[in-house]
Amino acid sequence: MDPLVLARVQFALTAATHFLFVALTLGLATLVALTQTRSVVSGSAVHARMTRFWGQLYVVNYAVGIVTGLVMEFQIGLNWSGMSRVTGSVFGAPLALETIVAFFVESTFLGLWIFGWDRLNRWVHLVLIWVVTLTAYLSAYFVLVANGWLQRPVGFEMVDGAARLTDVGALLSNPTAVLAFFHVLFGGLLTAGFFMAGVSGFHFLRRTVEVEFFRRSMRIGLVTVVVSVIPVVAFGGMQFEYVQPTKRGGGDGAAAAVADFSARFGPDVYMPPRGAQVGLGLMVSMWFLMVVLALVALVKLPFGRWLVRGRVFHVVMILAVPLPYVAMVSGWVFREVGRQPWMVYGVVKTRDALSPGVGSAAMTVSFVVFTVLFAVLFGVNVWLLARFARRGPEGAQLGASPPAEPVSPAMSPTF
Repeated sequence: MDPLVLARVQFALTAATHFLFVALTLGLATLVALTQTRSVVSGSAVHARMTRFWGQLYVVNYAVGIVTGLVMEFQIGLNWSGMSRVTGSVFGAPLALETIVAFFVESTFLGLWIFGWDRLNRWVHLVLIWVVTLTAYLSAYFVLVANGWLQRPVGFEMVDGAARLTDVGALLSNPTAVLAFFHVLFGGLLTAGFFMAGVSGFHFLRRTVEVEFFRRSMRIGLVTVVVSVIPVVAFGGMQFEYVQPTKRGGGDGAAAAVADFSARFGPDVYMPPRGAQVGLGLMVSMWFLMVVLALVALVKLPFGRWLVRGRVFHVVMILAVPLPYVAMVSGWVFREVGRQPWMVYGVVKTRDALSPGVGSAAMTVSFVVFTVLFAVLFGVNVWLLARFARRGPEGAQLGASPPAEPVSPAMSPTF
């Protein structure tokens, strides 16, 4: 099979899988930080327990997501060295900043937060989770700066066949990055809102004794869905002003772009595959379903007993957990597949970005290994989340004091 096709499919699978972790991490970190803030400010015991329970699920998702991110970066270096050779000084700059933020700042403060329960002042401990949340946003922003440059390359010049950064401000303020950042931010909150509501609905179906705990959790999840669903589509819609003319699927702009590319780079298929439009249609469909559920939630929110007793509603919220995931992957397909045949739009073609010497046999082995690895990681994450979510707040180990060791008779004091 063509190694270019395998490399593209491999990157699609690894990037899409990793993004599923990122979305829940961003949203859940925010909700955990807000819940802990309520706990610290008001002294609410139920919010303190909610922080530990939902915080544990956040830590599980974050830990496995870090592994997928490392593996994804490895396969980028393995398969796409041609792009690094031409655009590394521009494309690599925001990725280097993301690495510093994620692996040095965010992970350090998260470790302090995990192991600082009942050891640090409660206000200091609260600051830690907010630092973790804000650095997670900053990390996502730098990744989207890099991706936004692939979509709309700005602030650079070509010198001896290599891109050189000339305007840092243009790179960091690229509308394709800034608008995508807010789109992803609210998408993460939407994901976490449906996740929190779905887990709460599951426990209500099981006739949980933790009624107040999951009633509050359900309310937080639904409020997050209601607040986030419109900004998601708003920031998504604003990005269409900067969409490449060929991605729009036709018209004078697309014809002019194809003519320009043909004159500069020679004949090629400059219109994107039809899969890009399929991704757009599926994304819009998922958003429509989430809007309907948000409207239902808006009706139910004033009536607390409906949140507890509405068993059909609980089933619906459980089934709705995958909706934002499907929407995000579909939107990613539209964004990335629609850029083809370009790795950097109008600058570097995807086939030229492929690592030289990558043959079909090596690419096939790499594809199988990475696909199996990511399938295992995704399965492990789903299993761990389901396991800890099913246990409920009583099974939360985050911040729990270690059990006291029994005192043997030989060590007992004698009176």
